[in-house]
Amino acid sequence: MKSKQIKWNYLIILALIWGSSFILIKKGLIGLTAIQLGSLRIIFASLFLILIGFKSLFLIPRNKWKYIALTAVCGTFLPAYLFAISQTELDSSVTAILNSLTPLNTLLIGTIAFSVGFQKRQLWGVFIGLIGSLLLVLNGAMNHPEQNYFYAILVIIASICYAINVNLIKKYLSDLSPLSITTGNFAILFFPALFILFSSGYIEMIHIEKVRQATIYILILGVIGTGIANILFFKLIQIASPIFASSVTYLIPLVAFFWGLLDHEILTPIQFLGAFIILIGVYLSAKKQKSH
Repeated sequence: MKSKQIKWNYLIILALIWGSSFILIKKGLIGLTAIQLGSLRIIFASLFLILIGFKSLFLIPRNKWKYIALTAVCGTFLPAYLFAISQTELDSSVTAILNSLTPLNTLLIGTIAFSVGFQKRQLWGVFIGLIGSLLLVLNGAMNHPEQNYFYAILVIIASICYAINVNLIKKYLSDLSPLSITTGNFAILFFPALFILFSSGYIEMIHIEKVRQATIYILILGVIGTGIANILFFKLIQIASPIFASSVTYLIPLVAFFWGLLDHEILTPIQFLGAFIILIGVYLSAKKQKSH
């Protein structure tokens, strides 16, 4: 019972943190390009994690570093840029909704590529959550025809990256501490992100007030929304199933909608219905084998 409560606590905290990430990206894009934003997000998270977790790097066996590198690319590097680029055309709440495809992709990739078993009710939970997400997306598209939904493909690709990531961690890195995995990921990504940032013209723009303001938003996003959140997420993957861990993406849109309201975005009754359906999907996909 205690472990069940702990995993739900992790899920809720992660939903609050990651649901707030989309509004931070939105604010960050006011002064930064998508490439600069993605790079700064990785750099700030790297500096924070190396500061608190440097010693944990020595606990990673040599034969595990290839999986650390794979999870770094799939779980952080590609999504950091894909989400930033997508939000140059889509509302923050829409990208949060599309991210709800992650549990479905986690189930499919886990079954096909990682021989992960699942229960029928988990599958139902995933599809019910997906229906709720589709309701939110389609209704949003009707109310915002000016948005370029071609960019939604980037969010779908990011959700596939996340799905590969959670399955890799569950299968190959469950014996490592969450801090070791997270610090290892960002130690690998720091210099590539730094190179991309310097190549983007950011240094020449740093004197501009809105650029400095945007940088502060991404500092918060990098440390809390990426660094701390990844440690919590990897811990959740270890104490629960990959599908349960990825079901956090069903709760993220609810938090993103709340921030959207504060940022003067309007929700329709259909969107509220979709949010309720999502919660039902989360509950069902969380029900897994009693052996866990």
